[in-house]
Amino acid sequence: MAGGLVALLDDVAVLARAAAASVDDIALAAGRASVKAAGVVVDDTAVTPQYVHGLAAERELPIIRKIAIGSLRNKLLIIGPAILLLSEFLPGLLTPLLMAGGTYLCYEGAEKVWHRLHASDDHATGAAEPEKLIDEDTVVRGAIRTDFILSAEIMVISLNEVADEAFAARAAILLLVAFAITVLVYGVVGLIVKMDDVGLSLAERPGQRAAKLGRGLVQAMPKLLTGLTVVGTAAMLWVGGHILLVGMHDLGFDLLYDAVHDVEEAARDATGAVGGVVGWLVNTVASAVLGLLVGALTVVVLTFTLHRRKGTGTDAAAEH
Repeated sequence: MAGGLVALLDDVAVLARAAAASVDDIALAAGRASVKAAGVVVDDTAVTPQYVHGLAAERELPIIRKIAIGSLRNKLLIIGPAILLLSEFLPGLLTPLLMAGGTYLCYEGAEKVWHRLHASDDHATGAAEPEKLIDEDTVVRGAIRTDFILSAEIMVISLNEVADEAFAARAAILLLVAFAITVLVYGVVGLIVKMDDVGLSLAERPGQRAAKLGRGLVQAMPKLLTGLTVVGTAAMLWVGGHILLVGMHDLGFDLLYDAVHDVEEAARDATGAVGGVVGWLVNTVASAVLGLLVGALTVVVLTFTLHRRKGTGTDAAAEH
């Protein structure tokens, strides 16, 4: 009896260790998948604070909470199940789907560059947009709609990193990624949008150091948001271009991939101890250039087709 109990306990211990190892493997895989999607995460973090710009300070966190809930709902109820089913029954569609998302990222990045240049021209000529009343429901819907695209890209990139895992493991990994990315993005966004309030509070305290720190935080906010926008745009172009580069290779179109790989290897071999960093930079710059070219082409095509058609329809409606 005692021997049987000891054997049973040994079996339980073995199962427990196996379960713990499985949990560790899933956590590591989820972490690896999340890191791969970091470029899109940076952009998601950079985009969201813009949606609460101009709102009353007491409404900022409630709005961010609504957007975060909508983002998590997108990931868990729509995006996750859809791409899991695709990975199980139509895995061949994942690469084209990933490339479609990569093209969208390139388009978004190039459009932001275009708007930045256009805004500079408007600023130089003194043009300014009129103030608009802010409707919170419209803000939340717009933010969740944008987040849907970025979340889909994050989840597809993550799934692509763990495509060889079993179905249950893929589901668990995507679940972890969904929660981790949502908490990370909207936690950071919450900190960013309240940083100026913290700064103002510190600036009003009697202590000289606290007041100086508070003023520094307030002054740093515009620079931080500008920096995040720049980093987010660069990340979109880099990640989008890299997705297209690797996707073309996976589909058998190796010309661009081989060219970039050859230059990367040559740069790595020529720079000795820092070759790894230099090789990565070469690949990153090449991916960003490809992303900018594809994005610019997409902007031009949409401008002269879809956007022009919308403009024509609006003008016709105005005439009637």
